[in-house]
Amino acid sequence: MVLSESADLPAIMGGSPIFPGGLPVARPSVPDAGRVTADIQRILESGMLTNGPYVRELEARAADYLGVRHCVAVASCTAGLMLVLRASDLTGDVVIPSFTFAATAHAVAWNGLRPVFADVDRESLTLSASEAARAAGVRTSAILATHTFGTPCDVEGLTQAARAAGVRLFFDAAHAFGTRRDGVSAGGWGDAEVFSLTPTKLVVAGEGGIIATNDDLLAERCRIGRDYANPGDYDCLFVGLNARMSEFHAAIGLASLEGLEARVGSRNEIARAYRDGLGQIPGITFPRVCDQDRSTFKDFVILVEPESFGMDAIKLGLALKAEGIDTRRYYTPPIHRMKAYRGLNGHRLPATEWAADRVLTLPLWSEMSAADQRGVTSAIHRIQRTAQTGR
Repeated sequence: MVLSESADLPAIMGGSPIFPGGLPVARPSVPDAGRVTADIQRILESGMLTNGPYVRELEARAADYLGVRHCVAVASCTAGLMLVLRASDLTGDVVIPSFTFAATAHAVAWNGLRPVFADVDRESLTLSASEAARAAGVRTSAILATHTFGTPCDVEGLTQAARAAGVRLFFDAAHAFGTRRDGVSAGGWGDAEVFSLTPTKLVVAGEGGIIATNDDLLAERCRIGRDYANPGDYDCLFVGLNARMSEFHAAIGLASLEGLEARVGSRNEIARAYRDGLGQIPGITFPRVCDQDRSTFKDFVILVEPESFGMDAIKLGLALKAEGIDTRRYYTPPIHRMKAYRGLNGHRLPATEWAADRVLTLPLWSEMSAADQRGVTSAIHRIQRTAQTGR
């Protein structure tokens, strides 16, 4: 990294890039090869490549960490969401946020259910309980909320909304392995929560997901459902799918569970440094995490107000690209703007539209150095100075 304290021009205007070799937006925290080599060898020698002891151990360890009765390991978080909805025998509509990853809606649509988009809370960017209640109608059978960026939802408000409407409550917890609300771990809220173990997450299995629930019947149906809903006699109970997790992925996931708390702590430290370094810049704000809650900061997001900052989020992303800094815009377009879902939205989503127009995701990973974090902060400062002065 080349970092100058001088107020030189941003790279997009001819200055030297701060990261000439490039800085990615994320890097996976993978276990050391030596940690899993022996496990992989044992799996190969056993001939048990799926539905074996490593999957069962991962389920038990995950359930212990999350504080739930049941964890069901699956091939992906998306498959887990599909299974949970299918195993719950839902019909009609499912209320979801539009400001989320497309898989939240895909799981609903693949089950033949209709996504109904409700607005997010403008401060936290998670599903608004009052808007979810407003969107629920006579056809609604469930609410599916997302712990966006690892920030816990308004669990209490959503629980009340689901009970008042007489519907099921699920959480897309893809980002939330390690999330806490008022000291309580994600995993046991609602009827079920589904976590992701893909490379950008805090627990990595390569690919995979975990269904967490305290509902005995739902857990059993998900276990059967991940194997085509075949209970063992090939007389399938319902339309399941192949969502089994391999033993190889489970072995990596088990190794990745070690050090999770340290990774969550590291990400929170980096997030605090970003907030301290960027918080005084006009036009930059952050999604709110309540003091009593803990986010995993799977992503670190800023909201860019064009008039105050001097440029919009798109132009800031381009300016950071010139500095060698990779960014993303989670989540734009929001799902209701996507080609696959146009025409479904029946509610105004002003907070979703506001956030989608301003959001920018900065680099953050568990082993990110303080120097790299300061470099990103320095780049934004010098870009903003130029934007304000017009130089």
